[in-house]
Amino acid sequence: MIPTFHITSPDEALRPIIQEKIDNLNKPKGSLGRLETLAMQICLAQQTLTPSLSHPCHLLLGGDHGIEREGVSVSPREVTWQQMVNFTKGGGGVNMFCRQHGFHLRVVDVGVDHDLSDISGIINRKIAYGTRNFLYDPAMTQEEYERTLQVGIDLVDECHAEGCQVLCVGEMGIANTSPSSIWMSLFCQMPLDECIGAGAGLNTAGIVHKREVLGKSLDRFLRLHPVNAKADEIIRYFGGFEMVAAIGAMLRASELKMLILVDGFIMTACALAACQLYPAAKAYMIFGHCGDESGHRRMLDALGAEPILSLGMRLGEGTGALCAFPIVDSAVRMMNEMNNFDNARITKYF
Repeated sequence: MIPTFHITSPDEALRPIIQEKIDNLNKPKGSLGRLETLAMQICLAQQTLTPSLSHPCHLLLGGDHGIEREGVSVSPREVTWQQMVNFTKGGGGVNMFCRQHGFHLRVVDVGVDHDLSDISGIINRKIAYGTRNFLYDPAMTQEEYERTLQVGIDLVDECHAEGCQVLCVGEMGIANTSPSSIWMSLFCQMPLDECIGAGAGLNTAGIVHKREVLGKSLDRFLRLHPVNAKADEIIRYFGGFEMVAAIGAMLRASELKMLILVDGFIMTACALAACQLYPAAKAYMIFGHCGDESGHRRMLDALGAEPILSLGMRLGEGTGALCAFPIVDSAVRMMNEMNNFDNARITKYF
């Protein structure tokens, strides 16, 4: 049975009260720019004038993709499990940023094509040893899809029980830009060619090949689904286990009114898919950065999302979102630590 979520949009009745507090901080009106709009979003999401970011958690979800067998990525699939092991030793980019910003990191095997059960530091939630090749078959069965969503739900419940109010989600899965591109094409109604980029570093010939493979995959899906397919059918047919678990995590976090830091191209595709299922989830999402993958900016625009950073990053793992966290923290500190005109005895001149 597909998990269901009760996600409600924030109560807008608090908006004018929040705005009054922001405008009365001892600064020129609007002078802190994006921090002010972030503060508004966070206060509305938490329904408070004194927001907080307690016990930030980062989920690093790993999974392999059957479509990788078609040569759509410059990196071989064994890099997925090798990097997962590397994360347990503290050697990844995600480890560095989690340490820097105080995030509790959970490294989770949802569908890596390697036995990682004996590796200390990796949480075993494996659904299967990678998805099927969606050039020929749906990436996962209905039962696998439902179980994978539940993995994300359970992980968020564990974080929430520890007092987590802000969740960051990252991924490790060679070839996962491929399903992301197809999701983007179908959900944003854009030509597939405009949604495909270099991934981890394909050259021109590699990108051409990737377009051919994904084009054939999409054509086959559309032949099987000649009428508008439902969002969950699209997600199940192309998605990776790490991606569907991320969707489950985002939806559960939204249901619990937690803040969600969204990373680059792949995680934005997961956010896009989550919003196709439950549009109200977007109110709880903060988009960390615009990455260097072709199409990411267009996907953000389709979501009506304004990223905090644009650093040319395309590492994945959640690193771009983690880099944006200090800006989010500054917005919260602005609300809690800045004085107002009355208390500071400064003339309010507007």
